[in-house]
Amino acid sequence: MPKLEEKADYQSEKKARFNLPLMGVVVMAHAGLLAACSTTTGVGSSAKVEAPESSEQVATVNLPDAAPPPPPAPPPPPVSKAGEQIVVTGSRGQQAQNMAPLMRVSPSADIYVPPVVVPTDPGRERYDGEEVSPVKLVASEPVSTFSVDVDTGAYANTRRFLSDGMMPPSASVRTEEMINYFRYDYDKPTSRDVPFSVTTDVAKTPWNSKTYLMRIGLRGYDIDREERPPANLVFLMDVSGSMNSQDKLPLVKTALSGLAGELGPRDRVSIVVYAGAAGLVLEPTNNTREIRRALNNLKAGGSTAGGAGLQLAYNIAEDNFIKGGVNRVILATDGDFNVGVSDRDSLVKLIEKKRDTGITLTTLGFGTGNYNEAMMEQIANHGNGNYAYIDSALEAKKVLGDEMSSTLFTIAKDVKIQVEFNPAIISQYRLVGYENRALREQDFDNDAVDAGDIGAGHQVTAIYEIVPAGVKGWIAPRRYEDTPATAATSRMTEAAHVKLRYKLPGRDTSRLIDTIIRSDALATAKAPRGDFAFAASVAAFGQILRGDDLMNGFGHDDVDALAGRQNNFWRQEFLELNALAGGMKGG
Repeated sequence: MPKLEEKADYQSEKKARFNLPLMGVVVMAHAGLLAACSTTTGVGSSAKVEAPESSEQVATVNLPDAAPPPPPAPPPPPVSKAGEQIVVTGSRGQQAQNMAPLMRVSPSADIYVPPVVVPTDPGRERYDGEEVSPVKLVASEPVSTFSVDVDTGAYANTRRFLSDGMMPPSASVRTEEMINYFRYDYDKPTSRDVPFSVTTDVAKTPWNSKTYLMRIGLRGYDIDREERPPANLVFLMDVSGSMNSQDKLPLVKTALSGLAGELGPRDRVSIVVYAGAAGLVLEPTNNTREIRRALNNLKAGGSTAGGAGLQLAYNIAEDNFIKGGVNRVILATDGDFNVGVSDRDSLVKLIEKKRDTGITLTTLGFGTGNYNEAMMEQIANHGNGNYAYIDSALEAKKVLGDEMSSTLFTIAKDVKIQVEFNPAIISQYRLVGYENRALREQDFDNDAVDAGDIGAGHQVTAIYEIVPAGVKGWIAPRRYEDTPATAATSRMTEAAHVKLRYKLPGRDTSRLIDTIIRSDALATAKAPRGDFAFAASVAAFGQILRGDDLMNGFGHDDVDALAGRQNNFWRQEFLELNALAGGMKGG
């Protein structure tokens, strides 16, 4: 993960991120400009301040025809000295109509005037969020089972909403994807015989003095670029009319052009496009120049035959299959399928069938207004791939450049986590996030049940909130509840038994890892600090956005205090986003 050593570097990165969607009005003035403004331009004159050519707004200031004494006017552009100018800019398109005009001149140095943003309707965007995980009684449901999730799309999509001055729909927020967007200080695996390390720790809950947080962290082993097996990649690109905006097809080209630059001599890329129909526009090649030329020549228009595009992409992947290599379709779209096979169930059946042949699917979401996130996230899950939302060129570089190895090279398949709580020590619990990754208890030992994959260098974090036995929890004691069984009371040193199942690539039989969370971990637990505190702050951020009613008034200011100061760009950006959300909600 990139690190920023100095504050100045972060400020420039932050402006590059936030000025594009947020900047509504910027006014820069100096004392010298005020002096120049004292000279009149004459009766009936007017002065115009022009933004650069394009669709930027132009602010016109008209002076009165006659009035003694004549009012001051700014000097006509262009000015000769840098910094001695007034720059008025506005957001493009519909958003510009929602921005309140604002011009000020101050004798102070450069001034940034925040925009006035009016939230707009996200349109036909589709989300399929689950209800917040319910509280479980250990006495009746001691076992929690779920599939790991390495997707990060919900965090980037939330960032897009907040940067545009809107709160994200609660259904669009998946807390586990917020947490897993960041890296944590888990130990590296000591051997590749076990492809990932397992870290567990316990801390007091910042938002509830009666509960504890139990964190489970996995970290996959890293591979060098030279170690990565050859890749057979099929870029499947939506070039339909719905992709005809700056945050869609142009950004897709940028993202995939960057990935093309990461190719090795043994890798091959094909390009399939679809609009009203699907077609192959580039035969398999590793010539970066040819790939980028083909990308640059694409234009958007027509309806969206996504199902036909997927079928053709899988056919191309099968024709160029690399045994022992990476065989993956990378779908870049807004998810708005409207011609041919377009319903999610039919697409899932197609994807699951191809998954069993060794061809996986990554989905990259783009755009606003008609974005079908429900489609993108689910088909990636069923395709044994991952889902990411690309809201900027910087995010494209992170997902398809810095994290390409973990995105493409799988080191463990069908990874499942199962936690059994000891009712003599823990009375109640809830899993933070992972609502759409829940599995039945019997699914854990069933190798026929699909689950999430972990790539090289990937990390997975899960957080439980737990209530110790004998402490008042969320649910009142039951009248006819029995005392814990002998098996529980005879293992008072154990608070929980954590088990993980996984398959090595190319294998059909799973392996088991297990570890014990000791009960004395609760007795010695303190408030989360450092890395754990940051993970807890992100979890709280996600739950607040989801409207979790068990946060006990824990707000965005509390999230900021819990996260603490950060010197990493992505973590610093999180603090900015949390501040934005707090400002919109009034704290």
